[in-house]
Amino acid sequence: MAAKTLYTVIVADDEDELREAVCTMIPWEDYGFRLVGNASNGLDALQLVEKHEPDLLLTDIRMPFISGIELARQVREVRPATNIAFLSGYDSFEYAKQAIQYNIISYMLKPLTMEGLAAELRNIRQKIDDQFALFRQAVPEMERPDHRAAMLMPLVLDEYAEPEEEARLEEYGRQCGLLRDKDDRPCYTVMVSALLSQEGDEGTTPSFVASVDTLAAKYLRGVSFFAFGKVITVLMGNRSDFEEYLHILADEIPQMTQRVLGRGCRIGVSRLTNTLTGLHGAYREAMEAFRQSDGSEGSAQFVSDLEPAVKGGSLLCKRALDTLDQHYMDADLSLVSLSSMLDVSPNHLSACIKKYAGETFINILIRKRMEAARELLSDSALKIQDISQRCGYTDQHYFSYCFKKYCGESPNAMRRRLEQARAGDNR
Repeated sequence: MAAKTLYTVIVADDEDELREAVCTMIPWEDYGFRLVGNASNGLDALQLVEKHEPDLLLTDIRMPFISGIELARQVREVRPATNIAFLSGYDSFEYAKQAIQYNIISYMLKPLTMEGLAAELRNIRQKIDDQFALFRQAVPEMERPDHRAAMLMPLVLDEYAEPEEEARLEEYGRQCGLLRDKDDRPCYTVMVSALLSQEGDEGTTPSFVASVDTLAAKYLRGVSFFAFGKVITVLMGNRSDFEEYLHILADEIPQMTQRVLGRGCRIGVSRLTNTLTGLHGAYREAMEAFRQSDGSEGSAQFVSDLEPAVKGGSLLCKRALDTLDQHYMDADLSLVSLSSMLDVSPNHLSACIKKYAGETFINILIRKRMEAARELLSDSALKIQDISQRCGYTDQHYFSYCFKKYCGESPNAMRRRLEQARAGDNR
């Protein structure tokens, strides 16, 4: 890594005095970081992450509105390449374990001295250095032959396996370590990845196999190999594993290639198949998605997003906004749940919304909820708590905070102002 490169960091803590001290008293650049923002709650922190795409988020584990754990979950959805460090006064490993899967790189207990935080920042810096070095490693691991890749390569690339061969192939899969035992019956997806040059041409080297495998191992079982100038990955897991993790992995690979290598990345992803004999068909789907990806709507293209035509472009964005208008009052509405309603991948939907609406999903959802709340305040006598719930907020204080941030005044202040204006008009 170039010596002048600094890792970007955002600090989130609801204790104003502590947050101010951490932001101003730590000589960030001395430890290899550059502070790009700070927030007093999880909502603001999430929006800062979307805006700045930091390498590190240093956050309290207990904050208003969105807890550190929920923040970590949502950050993983939008920026899986961001590492997260928890700063917490709650000495409870069981509580912290809930978020270990969300790229947690450090867990620090309050009270923490500036010297202690500085020492931990050095450790975090080294860990991120190691991550980046592993991702950019020049030579893939070749210490021993990978019999799993040797088995999968002809299945993926050649159309010769017949359905009646499935039992024999599963037995071979157990012998070479691809499958654990006779009860191991995973689903499979094929993913094709390629690095791009500055001119947009493909320029993948065999070393990228190890980079892809490093990230894939965080989420799913997988085996990658290099063929035809591309990295081909067979991913394995339960259907629920794919629903939760596949779109995150497909986001993290291009995020890391851009951040670490300074290069773009194209990815094509197939549908799920339940059989080893279905891998060649899955590979053809992944290649179809790969070829139709022009990079304008995100780096990862899922074949399921290509058909029918209503799944693409401005029409998909319009459908998404119409569906959001119908479901904004649902407290659990998220990019993932909205994409499920529209039968597209979260990656594809997020990219479409950004391209055609010019904003992120989160910002559009907040604006819709605030506009609905303003209308209810003006035209109804509902209590603030009831308006909050009708606009998708289970926490009235969270609702009031968002409303004041968006509208410039609290819900109660707006209601009083409107009532006074109406009273004046009636005189």
